[in-house]
Amino acid sequence: MEKLSGRLATYIISTTYEDLPEEVIQFTKRCILDYFGSAFSGVDTKPVQMIDKMVRELGGENQATLVTGGKSSVTNAAFVNGAASHVSELDDVHKGSILHAATVVIPAALAIGEWKRLSGKQLITAVVVGYEVAFRIGEVVSPSHYYYWHNTATCGTFGATAAATKLLDLDEDAIVHALGSAGTQAAGLWEFIEDGAMSKQLHPGKAAMNGVISALLAEKGFTGASEILEGRRGFFEAMSKDYKIPKLTDGLGKTFKIMENSFKIHASCRHTHHAMDLAIELVKENGFIHPDTIEKITVKTYQVAINITDNHQPDTIYAGKFSLQFCTALALLKGQGGLDQFTEETLWDEEIRSLMEKVELLTEPEIDQAYPEQWGAIIEIKLTTGEVWTKKTDFPKGDPENPVTTEDLQEKFMKLAKNVTEVNPADFAEQVLQLEKLNQLPELLEAFAGTKIK
Repeated sequence: MEKLSGRLATYIISTTYEDLPEEVIQFTKRCILDYFGSAFSGVDTKPVQMIDKMVRELGGENQATLVTGGKSSVTNAAFVNGAASHVSELDDVHKGSILHAATVVIPAALAIGEWKRLSGKQLITAVVVGYEVAFRIGEVVSPSHYYYWHNTATCGTFGATAAATKLLDLDEDAIVHALGSAGTQAAGLWEFIEDGAMSKQLHPGKAAMNGVISALLAEKGFTGASEILEGRRGFFEAMSKDYKIPKLTDGLGKTFKIMENSFKIHASCRHTHHAMDLAIELVKENGFIHPDTIEKITVKTYQVAINITDNHQPDTIYAGKFSLQFCTALALLKGQGGLDQFTEETLWDEEIRSLMEKVELLTEPEIDQAYPEQWGAIIEIKLTTGEVWTKKTDFPKGDPENPVTTEDLQEKFMKLAKNVTEVNPADFAEQVLQLEKLNQLPELLEAFAGTKIK
């Protein structure tokens, strides 16, 4: 019986650009554009600046471009560019695997692709392959894996490795070894959320970097465990209570899981988006409502959302992004939840703080049972008059079942890229959306070698 890493290796090798349906190509370019917006928006943040400073202290060959400006080694580029794209909480997400693929797969693929002067078509193919591997491994181990482990960091390492091996054109044996090295490096614990530590930016940066390292080592003959996934001391046994191996291979090579990817509109944890969408819709339907006229707000959702976002007293902007109480109140009073709404001013706004105290979080059994295939919620707003507003969703805006358009994503990108100098965001977006016409990736990224962020 063929080992699972071998099955994945066969898939990685056999998938070609010509195999990709046009809708998959177009969708993948949207994912890449969305990645760049998130990366550009994160470069000025403290965690990314610290990582950037460390990378420059270490030095490295000028192999690949940093979104923070200049060039460094291919591993350093994957590290910085992965970290930068996960700060603003606007990067894409996949429901079934509970994973943000862009922030790990695309930095690894870009770094290798630029260094080796590969084409836009090769990048698109590698991203499709990377998402597929990451999502499938994430689906196998979720949801139990997600309690302790940050899927983007752990399962994402495999996706970054898959993309890098594809671009390096490794053979099957080498890919198996690369996946073995990926699995033994796959890490990222949720404990950081308890005190708002910066580990959440370290996780995708290291996952992207480790994917590159795994592929480069395998290229040189470095061996890794051949049964890193299913082995008795492998990834599945060690890191999941209820892993489902058939999810790894069912339909592999016949379907394109990247098409299940979701895009984020609000600049907060995805587990807050359902309630934010509903709050904004209720205000649009019924008109602005003053906090004093609200007696109680009840958000009914799945247990994981409460585990991650039950914080009734966030004391930093970042903590606010992981507070379902804050995000619900913010959405009700501001009517939106973009990057510009998460500020020190809104964090300590007296009306928002007062309204947060009226928010109650409850687990809804039917919604909980549908998770992670559906990330749903019910919101009930009880007014002092006795009137109750109620609304339900199974799919936050940006899910394939509740999609955004290419124009929506372009508008989002333009807002997030507004501080980039020496590069015209509109022109850059157009280049990304015509990526298949690009002969060499350095043509896309060369302007950033000298760019700085305002």
